[in-house]
Amino acid sequence: MIRVFLVDDHEVVRVGVRCLVDSQPDMHTVGEAATREQALRLLPRRDPDVAVLDVRLPDGDGISLCRELLRQRPELHCLMLTSFADEQAVLDAVLAGAQGFVVKDVSGPQLLASIRDVAHGRPLLDQQATAALIRDVRTGDQRHAALRDLTDREIQVLRMLGEGLTNRQIAHRMFLSERTVKNYVSQLLGKLGLRRRTEAAAMAARLGLTPRPDNLP
Repeated sequence: MIRVFLVDDHEVVRVGVRCLVDSQPDMHTVGEAATREQALRLLPRRDPDVAVLDVRLPDGDGISLCRELLRQRPELHCLMLTSFADEQAVLDAVLAGAQGFVVKDVSGPQLLASIRDVAHGRPLLDQQATAALIRDVRTGDQRHAALRDLTDREIQVLRMLGEGLTNRQIAHRMFLSERTVKNYVSQLLGKLGLRRRTEAAAMAARLGLTPRPDNLP
């Protein structure tokens, strides 16, 4: 049974998604919130598998909420829900660790399929957003030349090291084993000429691979 938590400031949207989810034999809603503050307070108590998060909230945004929730619960899967999609929003969702991004005019069956996909470890963002992010990382004028030698996976791991995630948390986020993550870390350290993961984290932050803290401009 897939446990779903809903975060949207529009009650009509929450009611609609809740009814849709609860009509399925393999999933049910375990809670909901209308604001970022409510979500941070209530979601940990309900232990959901998937959080469906509105991108725009009255006291913040769903993307930064996604980032904070995943810091606390790396095993959580986040599906972003928005009224419209743009490339920057999708890239921001990738940086925050979301596994899916859908617009609100999605059909009921498509939304349910998206929830099932992220719950079972099938990220919806891999092809569109991650590819765009990797292209941006590799072609940016201010990027370190050594990044061009890293694989897509290694760049993703480097970004997560910059967020301060452990190997276990990265493994949860990327649906990999800890041993595989450890190998990626060793490989990227070697390619970058670094000895410690703290040095890699500092490089990720310096190169802009990690988002700024929410309270900074």
